[in-house]
Amino acid sequence: MTTTTESPVAGIEDQRIIEQTKLIALDVDGTLVDHNGHMSEGVRDAARAVVDAGHQVLIATGRSLNATLPIIEKIGLDRGYAVCCNGGVSLRLDPDLDLGYEIIHKATFDPAPALRALRERLPVAKYALEDADGNFLSTERFQDASFGVEAQAVDFHTMLQATAVRVVVFSSENTSEEFNEAIAEIGLSGVTYSVGWTAWLDIAAAGVTKASALEQLRRHLDIHPRHTIAIGDGRNDIEMLTWAGRGVAMGQAPDEVLAAADEVTASVFDDGAALVLRGLA
Repeated sequence: MTTTTESPVAGIEDQRIIEQTKLIALDVDGTLVDHNGHMSEGVRDAARAVVDAGHQVLIATGRSLNATLPIIEKIGLDRGYAVCCNGGVSLRLDPDLDLGYEIIHKATFDPAPALRALRERLPVAKYALEDADGNFLSTERFQDASFGVEAQAVDFHTMLQATAVRVVVFSSENTSEEFNEAIAEIGLSGVTYSVGWTAWLDIAAAGVTKASALEQLRRHLDIHPRHTIAIGDGRNDIEMLTWAGRGVAMGQAPDEVLAAADEVTASVFDDGAALVLRGLA
């Protein structure tokens, strides 16, 4: 693993790679924006520069669609692709479309088995679910900025009947360590999941990750794997970082994320993403 420096020196082979169009996958929370949702001018300008340079810049986030669109707009990305819901939803961006985008892929699943198992082990946790139509259903009026829409409060039985794109579980009664232990004991099957910074769990369809969605887009765009770059900070970025030809972890990332990366940049509080992006524009 290497550490990103402010002035990378490219050799002849490196220079040849730099001249190629790259697929650059960017996580949002903890990467482009801090944990208060703020994007610095340095990160914004560096991201806009790689977009303007003609690279295929893709947002790849756990956020749902409506919470992703403001980030896409902020970095000046109006053409190309984006991955939302940890790979559950993929968008094609085009200013000629009525909404400026269209959904080109959506991976749904039956959340009932996972929800029942989780409810038995974590009865006081809060649950939210994004359905196939982009609506959010939640228990106890559970709301989060990553949903992008106001969640509709429903009973647990109603949630079991839905078809899901994304399920979120949050517990304010448990530490992150206790939450991890509970998830491990449950042994979730038939889904893909990742545990966040706190007692937070994201669940997607089996086999669906940011990396699986990005690989579909990489093949469609016909970009060689060695020209792929990913920057992220969370456990839901591990597959993406190992998928990329160059996986870069943010400096504040957990140890298992750092271990999955090829290199480490500065933290989100020190504009670590900008440091990497400036070397690509």
